[in-house]
Amino acid sequence: MENFPGGCPCSKRLVEKYPHPGHFSGRTREKNGYSWTSIPKRLTCRKLARLKKILLFGAGKSASVLIDYLLTESLKNDWMVTVADASLDLARSKTNNHPNAIPIGLDINDAPARRSLVADASLVISMMPPALHILIARDCIEFGKHLLTASYADDEIKSLDAKAREKGILFLCEMGLDPGIDHMSAMQIIDEIHASGGTVRVFRSHCGGLVAPESDDNPWHYKISWNPRNVVLAGKAGAIYRQGGKTVEEPYEQLFNPERVVDIHDPSIGRLSYYPNRNSLPYIDLYGLQSAVEFVRTTLRYPDFMFGWKNLVELKMTDETPMYQTDGKSLLDFYKEHMQKHGFGEWLDHKLSERFSQTKDLLEKLNKLMEIEQESASHGEAAPDHLLMVDEKGELQDIDLDAMKAKAAAEVNQKIHEANLTLKQLFFLGLDDKDSMINKGFCSAADVLQLALETKLALKPGDKDMIVMLHEIGYTLNGKQHMINSQLVVKGDDHIHTAMAKTVGLPLGIAAKLLLTGKLNISGVHIPVTKEFYEPVLEELKKHQVIFHETRQDVQS
Repeated sequence: MENFPGGCPCSKRLVEKYPHPGHFSGRTREKNGYSWTSIPKRLTCRKLARLKKILLFGAGKSASVLIDYLLTESLKNDWMVTVADASLDLARSKTNNHPNAIPIGLDINDAPARRSLVADASLVISMMPPALHILIARDCIEFGKHLLTASYADDEIKSLDAKAREKGILFLCEMGLDPGIDHMSAMQIIDEIHASGGTVRVFRSHCGGLVAPESDDNPWHYKISWNPRNVVLAGKAGAIYRQGGKTVEEPYEQLFNPERVVDIHDPSIGRLSYYPNRNSLPYIDLYGLQSAVEFVRTTLRYPDFMFGWKNLVELKMTDETPMYQTDGKSLLDFYKEHMQKHGFGEWLDHKLSERFSQTKDLLEKLNKLMEIEQESASHGEAAPDHLLMVDEKGELQDIDLDAMKAKAAAEVNQKIHEANLTLKQLFFLGLDDKDSMINKGFCSAADVLQLALETKLALKPGDKDMIVMLHEIGYTLNGKQHMINSQLVVKGDDHIHTAMAKTVGLPLGIAAKLLLTGKLNISGVHIPVTKEFYEPVLEELKKHQVIFHETRQDVQS
């Protein structure tokens, strides 16, 4: 037996199995690679051993609301929640001295410490980077523990399906926002269409983490509300999707096209751009949509962001090859070196001259239209309101002059805007910043870009982020065509309790509750595309104001 301060005798087995610090407060003790703080005084060691214990790996940006939810539910269900993070201070701040919380500082690569935590848990949630999930998953297989993640189910995780079934445990992946809420909300509609005898022909699912309009104060129209590394590397694998009944493969360099747009039915948001996500094709079978001639999953951004990010890709700013010694260098020093290496002057000349050339052509067309009107007026004739013109395909077109003038004027304004925006965005990311030091050793352009994003595009106190999701689902029923638009808009409370943290964390928390209360009985590796997952989770999400709004309309053939 070992006696800790406060007089609580703990068995040697329990001490070795669980990082129990004893019943003292305001102190931190080190044991077996852990850094931990006190377990609540009200708990005896015997009671602690009987409690259901949730183990959460990771207390970063997206974990805030999840932790709050788990701790709130822990008081109703008598759970203990252990939050393990590389930063003990971060784990402490997120748990905020809650009576049912145990914050722990942990190196995730410390296998004995990690395995000890998993062995003592009832259920494990991983909010770690995707590449680290497999370490935790193998521990969960060994000790027979459920595992929940918000990340895509990769091949390594999928390969554990048979072992998870043998152990009678659930590995639930893609249980966040995107992927997660997108799967559940889409499948609820798709199952309803199929049950009515309909056939889905078009499926477009869009989702984006954005800055709320009231906090939008920079030329990128973006602020970081999730892992900044993921922002930097988004789209690197290109995209594969179905369009017109054919498979389309799109390379990384072509993804960020600001002209691909969708209208959001919220006047404060308006029109957003999108780029296709990864490989959409595997979800055709998962969703049961083999009949769809169009199937794509996308990420939403404001058009100006897409324009600027395409520029960053062209300037090789997302390149991951280490080639810069950054110690003692400012952002200005780095940009100067990088831009010289990649011909920034020539690139900028081309960009600006291209836009000014396009603007010149449009202005000339506008002048011709005005000359036609003036010539008609000089002969005392009414100015024509239509012209017959031959288009690029050689086909005769009836052109509305007023509409053509309005379009040309709008395009002129857009090209001038883009010319100004090109430099404004680069300067905002520190092109002339001689004060912000990098000091990241030998690293890549992508590493420096991540630092610039974290520095320049961070959510400030009082800022709010925003989640927008839109499903466009076209289907046929009884010989008629129909379209459903299902839209979700969620705004964060502040820069800590963000919409991203809410929509990533709540599905995980709700799934954990369903498992621990015996309302979810399934084993193996799964993603939430069936009723047993989506019905209870979507229903509870409504209580947290995560609510979809649908519009349905008939479509002319």
